[in-house]
Amino acid sequence: MNGRHLLLDSPALGRKVHLWAYGHFGPPVIVFPSAAGFAHEWQSHNMIDLLQPLLAAGRLKLYCPESNVAETWTKKDAPLSYRMKRHAAYERFVLDTLVPFIREDCKWPEAPMVGVGCSLGASYAANFALKYPTVFRDAICMSGRYLMTELTDGQMNSELYFHSPLHYMPKLDGAALDHVRRNTHLTLVCGRGKWEEGCIEETLMLADLLRRKGVPHERDIWGTDSVHDWPWWKKQTAKHFMARWGSR
Repeated sequence: MNGRHLLLDSPALGRKVHLWAYGHFGPPVIVFPSAAGFAHEWQSHNMIDLLQPLLAAGRLKLYCPESNVAETWTKKDAPLSYRMKRHAAYERFVLDTLVPFIREDCKWPEAPMVGVGCSLGASYAANFALKYPTVFRDAICMSGRYLMTELTDGQMNSELYFHSPLHYMPKLDGAALDHVRRNTHLTLVCGRGKWEEGCIEETLMLADLLRRKGVPHERDIWGTDSVHDWPWWKKQTAKHFMARWGSR
């Protein structure tokens, strides 16, 4: 399927941001890339071909932005304060530029977002759903990391705390927790096979935490043959996308 390549001007990031869009009709889904950070990642790994029947049928529209991961989670040589400021700038890009663009593109002023991602993309999707549940009403998170100090060599500051679900969710309570409970849902997917170390443990920890907090979620744990790689993410994507958008 042919996609549209766009460049969105982001005041928060101070540059134009690459975006690939697919589909002509249907609810919008934002795909956050893995640690590579590329907007064309799902196209390169044939995920768009996998979803072509749903896109052609008008069951959903897919929006694949790049991320600024090279300035944040993988930039080991910069101070943590700088890295978290750049991550906060990316959040502003998503909320202030990307979401309004998508709603205008869909001609749907209050369109709810679904966040999706594999590996580090899953971390982004989960964070947006938990922090901004009235915007991101659903998230599908495959092989994610949710204890973000694991990506900062144990460093912590006040900014990082609010980007790390396994840090901020245990203390979420009262009206703020009710707000999350009422408005969003997370699907946490992970295998037990090769290269899933860290991901499987943190997926189980977050699922247990959401269960205790009463946050709507689904936990989908695959076997030891399911590895941290695209062939398995394709299978997991097919399962969960078909469950949501495969029939009406």
